[in-house]
Amino acid sequence: APTADRSEPVDEPVPPAIAELVAASPSMRRLRSELGRLSGSRATIIVTGESGTGKEVVARAIHALSRRASRPYITFNSAAVPRDLFESQLFGHKRGAFTGAATDHPGVIRAADGGTLFLDEIGELPLDVQPKLLRFLENGEVLPLGERQPVKVDVRIIAATHRDLLRLVREGRFREDLYYRLQVVPLNIAPLRERRDDVLALARHFIRGMTPPEAVAPVLTADGETRLLAHSWPGNVRELRNVIERSLAFEPLPRLLGAAELRIE
Repeated sequence: APTADRSEPVDEPVPPAIAELVAASPSMRRLRSELGRLSGSRATIIVTGESGTGKEVVARAIHALSRRASRPYITFNSAAVPRDLFESQLFGHKRGAFTGAATDHPGVIRAADGGTLFLDEIGELPLDVQPKLLRFLENGEVLPLGERQPVKVDVRIIAATHRDLLRLVREGRFREDLYYRLQVVPLNIAPLRERRDDVLALARHFIRGMTPPEAVAPVLTADGETRLLAHSWPGNVRELRNVIERSLAFEPLPRLLGAAELRIE
């Protein structure tokens, strides 16, 4: 039999800007509260947590709550950029600065001027680029390749990593001065297995969001809830989202979502 839909407890209205940041567990409710109190700050933030915990959702929420919300929000994934293009992609280049530079390129820092730059997987940043990023964090200036004069830029930096940066510092793979410059406001997201209260709230959130507008959202049954809570979620929120999407992908859309309908692999 279907259970009543127990929605997440709410102490205060949730701004639309952070509706995607579902928080039923004490640790996530505390984090969401902190994000609101950071809205007026331009301090550098580093978000840490295992892969799939929702670090980019937190970064987007910080931007959406900030006074920069109407300005650009740019994402730069350090794990997805070829090593020889890092400096150009981050700081930009002037036409002719190197072979293949056929046009001027602003770089993501200048593209985010007035807004927020989300530096994902910051632990993958090459050592030779790290001092240049540190210089930008300290004086707000970038020197594009091929330019002689630095350019002033007003950008709020949010970095994220699933790596242990302090360990990388000890191994000589991450600069200690950059590490401390990024640690102005550290925010950590606990893995989903440590915040079980969020599992059902997130599952219902994804069910509502993935149900076609013309259809009635399936209801989680008691054994469906038990199945979700019994899983260890090694892939965190990303895995849970995939499970719900997979479970709703097959027609007809189930009226009830029980243990048999949940496609947990």
